[in-house]
Amino acid sequence: MPGPSDDTLKYLTELSPHDWVVCGGWSAPSASTIDADIATISGATDKVIRATGSPNWLLSVDFHSGHDTAAKLPDLLLYNSALYRRHRLLVRSLLVVLHKGADSPQLSGLYERGFPGEPADVTLRYRVLRVWQVPAQQWLSGGIGLVPLAPLGDVQPAQLPVVLTQVKQRLERDAPPGEVAQLWSAMYILMGLRYDRALVQRLLQGVLAMRESVTYQAILEEGMAEGIAKGKAEGKAEGRAEGKAEGKAEGKAEEARRLLLLLGRDTFGEPPAEVQTLIATTSDVSRLEQLTLQVKHAASWQGLLGLSGPGRRSRRRKPSS
Repeated sequence: MPGPSDDTLKYLTELSPHDWVVCGGWSAPSASTIDADIATISGATDKVIRATGSPNWLLSVDFHSGHDTAAKLPDLLLYNSALYRRHRLLVRSLLVVLHKGADSPQLSGLYERGFPGEPADVTLRYRVLRVWQVPAQQWLSGGIGLVPLAPLGDVQPAQLPVVLTQVKQRLERDAPPGEVAQLWSAMYILMGLRYDRALVQRLLQGVLAMRESVTYQAILEEGMAEGIAKGKAEGKAEGRAEGKAEGKAEGKAEEARRLLLLLGRDTFGEPPAEVQTLIATTSDVSRLEQLTLQVKHAASWQGLLGLSGPGRRSRRRKPSS
């Protein structure tokens, strides 16, 4: 799975190696990443973790987001054998499936190969971790390197604003200051495996609430770099043109959202969280412009957007003399 997602997941594994041992259902007093060091094998395992115990052992972690399931299983066997030969330590294998589209009934936890009607020549037992089956709260409560996977967990799209707010709280509380922007960028890239990229940008902007911030700009730059890399790999100039068009459309929507919030604050006061989220996730420029024109006719933020809530704030008038 070469590309930005691959590099991102390697980075997250390095931040929380012990947590991946736990995610696989094993235990170890401590764990750390090591150099896979099987360079003679093209496309070698994503990350290798050395776990302490009696005896010490290795965990080969492979992240899977494509549709080449049948080809992946022989690779797991190859990596397992090559790592054992190189390090002379027993090896366990964990296959992490990142979204439903990459899943397959063939991922049973057992891979066997042999001649028909004869006992298997080789057997590999491995474990499968399906990210979307893990509750978002479990990703949020794990090591800091697991937190960016929370939006890919067992969560409905309508719950994403809440989950992203919890991600923000966790990163602000526990992430090293120098890693915060990179962790947001990692989550931005991973969310693109499951959600529409424009939606991801709007959600993150709504949660961060600071378009000009260094963090938000880092996210956009990371996404731009990912798009350029993908465009080069695919050799399609259309991808670049499409990205420019999407950027122009998002710019118009952002300006419309800004104007709506400006006039709304002047009329109704500061919008509640649910209103801010709804506006941040609206990309239809015509709809945003229509709402802006309706501000002077509405009684409140809730009334403007069709939500239940309090009426218009009364403006204080000076007492007549």
